[in-house]
Amino acid sequence: MKQRWDIFCKVVDNFGDIGVCWRLARQLHSEHDLQIRLWIDDLEAAQKIIPSLNVALNSQIIDQIELQEWLYKPIPMRSIGHVADVVIEAFSCGLPLDYLAQLSPKTVWVNLEYLSAESWVEDFHAKPSPQPNGLTRYFYFPGFTEKTGGLIREANINARDSDESRSDESGLKISLFCYTNAPIKDLFNALQGNNHEVSVYVPESGILPQIADFFDVETIGVGDYLSRENLHVHILPFMSQADYDQLLRDCDLNFVRGEDSWIRAIWAGKPFIWQPYIQDENAHMKKLEAFLTVFYDKYQHKQLPCEAHRYWSAGHLPNNVISEYLNSLKTIHAYTLQQSAQLASQPDLATKLVDFCKKIPQN
Repeated sequence: MKQRWDIFCKVVDNFGDIGVCWRLARQLHSEHDLQIRLWIDDLEAAQKIIPSLNVALNSQIIDQIELQEWLYKPIPMRSIGHVADVVIEAFSCGLPLDYLAQLSPKTVWVNLEYLSAESWVEDFHAKPSPQPNGLTRYFYFPGFTEKTGGLIREANINARDSDESRSDESGLKISLFCYTNAPIKDLFNALQGNNHEVSVYVPESGILPQIADFFDVETIGVGDYLSRENLHVHILPFMSQADYDQLLRDCDLNFVRGEDSWIRAIWAGKPFIWQPYIQDENAHMKKLEAFLTVFYDKYQHKQLPCEAHRYWSAGHLPNNVISEYLNSLKTIHAYTLQQSAQLASQPDLATKLVDFCKKIPQN
């Protein structure tokens, strides 16, 4: 009988949380032959990532994954059915009390944390935390080094994410997925005066009002095309994970945010500028600095890409910074490909997570 895993996901960062959980659920099933049930608290947000999801149903099966609605209220026993062999509490979302009450010492309980490149992650990864109910909860930290939980990556990602030239297209292609406080106006001002044609592809999100404001129009929507000088902006529908991954591979530069799109940009092997999820006391900037230190450590001209990341997340992007970045795309691309390959040589998150859970002693 297949081992049963339950993954609990609370949608916080709009799409990042469910994006990571959905990728993990599918990989655990397809590559590790596990029976997966994914609990989601926001079906409408999840539907953006899983287009075939029916929000009118509180339980359904998609891609052989059981999806179960979770509304942060008492869960009927018939919905719980059984407690899984392994329970993944994604990003400290908290387990429903009804479910928690049924956990036994034989249940492997793991809290999957957010990804970070900060040095302290290695010290806390895989550590047990005794709970008041007598059970043990383990903290699992994804990361960029061998001493962490690894990065989410499918087994065939290298084959799918090969770097293919676009000989039939001209001009620069950029994808733009960011939070609403990003300096979009600064970016567009720089791009419209660029020496070459620039096409920017924007999956539908909360930044559309800022783009409409830049072009002096009241509203914009999916399918709209806006142009000024050398800047050409295409508004795309919100994309499935597979389609978004392809967009990242097709573009010359990718602006990404949060966690899911950030990691996919790395696997795409193209230059990218990341905007971390905004946190109190500028904690997200510390997270950014830790990543820049790890990722660009061996890049000879690291100041240039690092400045671009910092300015983008700080909310102001000087014209000269993005111009110099674009002029260095070829060398940044080569380095990004190198780093992507190096990270892909490490064991992936799902594999390391399965191995970790097998080693936990069963009481």
